[in-house]
Amino acid sequence: MRVGPLAIGVMLLAVAAGAQGQRFRLPEGLVVPPKYPPAKIEDSEFRICKLMYTSSRREANGMGWATDWPFAGIHLMTRVSELTKVRISRDRHGEPNHWTVRLTDDALFQCPFTLASDVGTVQFSPAEATRLRDYLLKGGFLWVDDFWGTAAWNQWSSEIHRVLPEFPIFDVASDHPIRHTLFADAILPQVPGINYWTWTGGRTDERGSDSAAPNFRAIADRHDRIMVVMTHNTDVNDSWEREGENREFFQRFSPPGYALGVNVILYSLTH
Repeated sequence: MRVGPLAIGVMLLAVAAGAQGQRFRLPEGLVVPPKYPPAKIEDSEFRICKLMYTSSRREANGMGWATDWPFAGIHLMTRVSELTKVRISRDRHGEPNHWTVRLTDDALFQCPFTLASDVGTVQFSPAEATRLRDYLLKGGFLWVDDFWGTAAWNQWSSEIHRVLPEFPIFDVASDHPIRHTLFADAILPQVPGINYWTWTGGRTDERGSDSAAPNFRAIADRHDRIMVVMTHNTDVNDSWEREGENREFFQRFSPPGYALGVNVILYSLTH
């Protein structure tokens, strides 16, 4: 059964009481130590891993691989467990197991779903490019987000082309199944980082005219299974990460951000 936009608004309002009680700034980036998975992950529940990488350049407001770490992934896993029947991996305290993983780690292949932010700064070594290719072609899924403007796009697209040179990047059509897995007609909102949104009085275009509209793009394998989702000129991660810090920010950006996030996860689990 597919759910309309009103329904997700109602459901998110129902689960938002705890988030709205937060009202303080969560730590982000390297102030939160990486959380590496054990050599063998014992449970078989759904988990999201944060992809670690080396940056060869800087982007304004970015923190390299640690951008949006760790609470974007933690909140997304939590809301997926509340809005669907997906069972998520948890530690002994009941908290979501949101791991960090390097492309050269064997644990990469125990991560069915990976997230990466600020990928307009990424540079893969030959070994990393080979490992990412193996991971994706063996069924892994990567969502990259929070990279803005032409320079960041060119950097990312050139690096992922080294990984998957025979598979083209395409714009995700409005009727593609990934947009309709659970929530009908899920849109890609242009979500600014909450700091930029606050400083500018509510603007969403972090690079001005060079980021006028968000882009929803992907790479699919030979069976038309999407392996890589790219949300460019938007910071969907902040719609999850900052859900409890500002009521207006939450109401404007979190419902469409979570609708898209849930749809993408369910797509990855069913294709």
